[in-house]
Amino acid sequence: MSNCDSADLLNISIAENDPILQKIPQVNGCKFLINGELRDWNGPTFDVTTPIPKRNGEKICLGKGPLMGEVEAQEALESAVKCWNNGRGIWAQTKVQDRIAIIERFVEKLKTKRQIIVELLMWEICKNQMDSEKEFDRTILYIKNTIDALKKLENNDSTFIVEEGIFAHIRRTPLGVALCLGPFNYPFNETYCLLIPAIIMGNSVVFKLPRTGYLCHMPTLEIFQECFPPGVINAVSGMGRTTVPPIMASGKVDVFAFIGTSKAADTLQKTHPKPHRLRVCLGLDAKNPAIVFSDADLDIAVSECISGALSFNGQRCTALKIIFVHESIKDQFVQKIAEKVDQLKIGLPWQSGVNITPVAEEEKPQYLTQIIQDAVSKGARIVNKNGGTTNQSLVIPAVLFPVNNTMRIWNEEQFGPIVPITTFSDYNSLYDYLTTSQFGQQASVFSNNSDSIAPLIDVLVHQVSRVNINSQCQRGPDRFPFTGRKDSAFGTLSVDDALRVFSIRSLVAAKANKTNQAIANTIISKQHSNFMRLDYLF
Repeated sequence: MSNCDSADLLNISIAENDPILQKIPQVNGCKFLINGELRDWNGPTFDVTTPIPKRNGEKICLGKGPLMGEVEAQEALESAVKCWNNGRGIWAQTKVQDRIAIIERFVEKLKTKRQIIVELLMWEICKNQMDSEKEFDRTILYIKNTIDALKKLENNDSTFIVEEGIFAHIRRTPLGVALCLGPFNYPFNETYCLLIPAIIMGNSVVFKLPRTGYLCHMPTLEIFQECFPPGVINAVSGMGRTTVPPIMASGKVDVFAFIGTSKAADTLQKTHPKPHRLRVCLGLDAKNPAIVFSDADLDIAVSECISGALSFNGQRCTALKIIFVHESIKDQFVQKIAEKVDQLKIGLPWQSGVNITPVAEEEKPQYLTQIIQDAVSKGARIVNKNGGTTNQSLVIPAVLFPVNNTMRIWNEEQFGPIVPITTFSDYNSLYDYLTTSQFGQQASVFSNNSDSIAPLIDVLVHQVSRVNINSQCQRGPDRFPFTGRKDSAFGTLSVDDALRVFSIRSLVAAKANKTNQAIANTIISKQHSNFMRLDYLF
């Protein structure tokens, strides 16, 4: 382990005889789950490698995964369609309390896989140990909160509404077949943030496993098989461009939930033959700005900006991607942030106190180098020691100053350890950036003066979905709305909102006469309907 100003950057590689190689988690990735069957895969495969290289530059293979094709993708889809059976399938007709009980059983079994999933996250995407543990624990909490939210939703709907002589019983019902695609940077948490609300509402699901971050799902497939009826959950792996378009083109997907790039989302949506029938929820690109006023607490601003920009090497949609600092404090701010960045520790994910690890995507170092070179060629400076230095999969964070609108870094989402800084002197330059940006997820504002913050808030809330005061951008807590404007999102993912994404309000209504009231009372008292009921879920 070493600081970012060290000349010896070889500590992100592993010697050929290092005993740590014997501790690589042993997971059989050549399995897939379709129609309740956990099958062995005997077809073509892809190598699952770690971003951590051997000292001699060789890749370290963690395992293999099925390179599934259109045939297997269609089989997974047909399994989900059969399970749904136009709403008459076993899962759609399962009582809500029984679905909840199955998910609770699933969670208890999932907890026993914590250690191996954390280890796989560290090896496969190089997320440090603390953040890998946090990803698992947050997922468990998310599932528990989702269960509580559904109980509250169901209990609130355990009533009748009478309007204009008509009574109605209104509840949320599943939409049908959901296609869920999670990202590589939070392959466990964000996949489950799509998957769990989809299935708990009664939908059947096909979920595409990310190529990077694939193995962490292997310990859970057998739990899905054990806990859920056949066809509720079907897993597809391989090349997304091969497996996903045929599924969408079938027209049999009712809900498309995707976390990734807007370009990929646009392409996939266009393949659906009936887009007006497709419910969509998308978490997409972002270019979240931080705005630091002259009256900000610089220690807080610097600390939050570094954490916001460089946690998990900046590989987060919620990361701060550009910083606007007031002209009057630019020198002080830039110096402080450069010094603090140089103190960050680089190393391997399981080493204590490590902040910077190898980046997860193989081609990312080359891309980041191009972005940095473009900025430098147009007047920016790398103001921290060794900024932008690469060593195989490691990229030392680069603090760039001053950046301007002629540079690629101004508009492109770098999704990596680059901290671009520019200046502002009045609100108009901020407004120009905010209103012309194609992104609109979040922003952070640093100031101790309410008079500075208030005017900006009233503009920001019409350009981004969340404004953070004196703190970095972030997703949580998961009960808060997580969404975005413009090209950053479509739909809202939070514990409560996600339940609505994967369901629709349905109602049974009748004229409020004695005959109809007697029919309704009989159905409820004899518990003849899963939909019409007045029970309470504790």
